[in-house]
Amino acid sequence: MQTDGQRVDGLLSDSSMADSAPNRTQEGKWQKPRFSRKSLMKCCLVKWIISNTAPQGPDDSSDSELELATVRHQPEGLEELQAQTKFTRKELQSLYRGFKNECPSGLVDEETFKTIYSQFFPQGDATTYAHFLFNAFDMDRNGSIRFEDFVIGLSVLLRGSVTEKLRWAFNLYDINKDGCITKEEMLAIMKSIYDMMGRYTSPSVKEDAPFEHVEKFFQKMDRNRDGVVTIEEFIETCQKDENIMSSMQLFENVI
Repeated sequence: MQTDGQRVDGLLSDSSMADSAPNRTQEGKWQKPRFSRKSLMKCCLVKWIISNTAPQGPDDSSDSELELATVRHQPEGLEELQAQTKFTRKELQSLYRGFKNECPSGLVDEETFKTIYSQFFPQGDATTYAHFLFNAFDMDRNGSIRFEDFVIGLSVLLRGSVTEKLRWAFNLYDINKDGCITKEEMLAIMKSIYDMMGRYTSPSVKEDAPFEHVEKFFQKMDRNRDGVVTIEEFIETCQKDENIMSSMQLFENVI
């Protein structure tokens, strides 16, 4: 990750980092944001990982490969993960320590996701959203997430291109993974986000707000009026419509 021409080498680095750049240029065109340590730490999953990271000793970096072998489900090597993600080696080491401390088996389950989000959103009910989010990470659909799948997903969400993030968002909304989004699926995701945020958010949210959002989105996204939204329709509409793109970013703020 580059910030003002300087490479940032770790999530736990004490060096100051610039805030994220604006998401749009003066001409109004979408621009990929630069993520600072401050913006990284807004991610609930990163907060959870970092809070469970053990203190780093002088020999920890050289021992990272040995650490990776201590779990039952051994992840891929650091070099391979570094090639597959946009995290640095030190960032991957930090993320792995926290993951290992919280999940010694090398796997995270759905109940862990529910616990994480109930802690960060105590004012609402995060159960349903955590379920949907877990399924988006659980690409194998086997009820557990390995470290490598977890960190690859985080890399897309935090540092992926606009198109990569939209593909990930589409996967989240496509609950049954059949390659298209129905109005019912989008409403279920939207409602779960509003339920998690709670009734007492400021400014207050109308009870029918999720339904209104979905109706507006589908009117613009379902271009051939067949009752479903394909990934091509989803990405094209989001990239062309600034209002929808801004609304779609809602899910980024609750990852």
